[in-house]
Amino acid sequence: MLKLRSVKLSNFDFWQGRLVVWLAAITAGFVVVMFSRAADYAISFFFSWQQTNWWLPLIITPAGGVLIVWITNRWFKGAGGSGIPQTIAALHEKSEDNAYPPLIGLKLAFAKISLGVSALAVGFSAGKEGPSVQVAASVMHSFRRFLPEGISIHPKHLILAGGAAGISAAFNTPLAGIVFAIEELGRGFEQKTSGVLITAIILSGLVSMSLQGNYTYFGHLSVGEIEKSIIVPVIICGLVCGVLGGLFSRTLIESSSKVKGKFGTFRLLHPLWCACICGLLVALLGVISDGAAHGSGYKFAQGLLNGSITATWQYAPIKYLATLFSYWSGVPGGIFAPSLSIGAGIGNDMLPLFGQYHAATAISVLCMAGFLAAVTQAPITSFIIVMEMVDGHEMVISLMAIALIAAIISRIFSPPLYLTLAEKLDTSIASVLSKA
Repeated sequence: MLKLRSVKLSNFDFWQGRLVVWLAAITAGFVVVMFSRAADYAISFFFSWQQTNWWLPLIITPAGGVLIVWITNRWFKGAGGSGIPQTIAALHEKSEDNAYPPLIGLKLAFAKISLGVSALAVGFSAGKEGPSVQVAASVMHSFRRFLPEGISIHPKHLILAGGAAGISAAFNTPLAGIVFAIEELGRGFEQKTSGVLITAIILSGLVSMSLQGNYTYFGHLSVGEIEKSIIVPVIICGLVCGVLGGLFSRTLIESSSKVKGKFGTFRLLHPLWCACICGLLVALLGVISDGAAHGSGYKFAQGLLNGSITATWQYAPIKYLATLFSYWSGVPGGIFAPSLSIGAGIGNDMLPLFGQYHAATAISVLCMAGFLAAVTQAPITSFIIVMEMVDGHEMVISLMAIALIAAIISRIFSPPLYLTLAEKLDTSIASVLSKA
């Protein structure tokens, strides 16, 4: 009888633990979807008044940047930046139970959402997908206190699953969420985490689909027939995206360190002035490009892919610079969506090299995967995420090839972006824990 009761109790704890994970995943998916909607509204709000008053960003963007950076530095220091390095650093944090990592928490999730949406509302070039990783990881990790004692689910499992669910819900790309967790967040994979990981992605994905429908991020695109002649564009675009993406990644890494010289000293001593100057530069780029420098770049990338927008050659370099300035400003925001839009712009610029032998959509899609792979050095995640976003399964081999080429070339110029940034955060984590 005692043995039977023990088994029943064990089963109750097991199902209680699973119920906690399910509720955590559903909540994380809901929060990310609401964050995505708020970010989209913020971008639409910015463009609604930017198009009628072209000069307003010259005031609003730098002033908003100063306010956002001041609030971030004053109350929410862990909320700055992309969110992916913070999540990786939390996974690598050395405490025994990982109960209170300084870069994961509901307070930071709230700040990431509110400040990230505010940064988009005032015109910075940033994405919501990187922040969604930190937000979803924070939400799922907060449910650890409801897990029954003795359950095999470690708090780090919740962080890993939450980060993957964040990518899945933000892009509606469940396969990319799984691969992202393995390739980028975990840099390894434990069999015992697979159930929690897949459950989180399935449930957060179901929440996303129930609220937004079973949509494809960039729509269902026609890329034309893919033949052997695509090999040359894949190689050339892979080399170009690898070089540009590697330099982009290296610039972000170097600017995250203590830059030597007058600029580094100025940025360290006067972060608000730095935010103001960077905001003004983004606004000036927006004036030059008729607003193309602002926001995540989603609308412009979608327009390039479906043919409704014919961008000039300046779009890619302008978005490239605007994203760098936005990152340097210190406002919360990711680089996933801007990287995809930069890649689409690079593809648009390279199309004349290949004449009319290849559809413009196919070249832009290839460069999206190539540039993202070069920046993140996560080629599997990059080609899967682009394939799912454009419903481009017929391009799977060419997407795999360009992602691999671009990632290899990128390594010549830069170490892995997110892992390197996370390692830089480890020092600050150690200092915080030593003072606790």
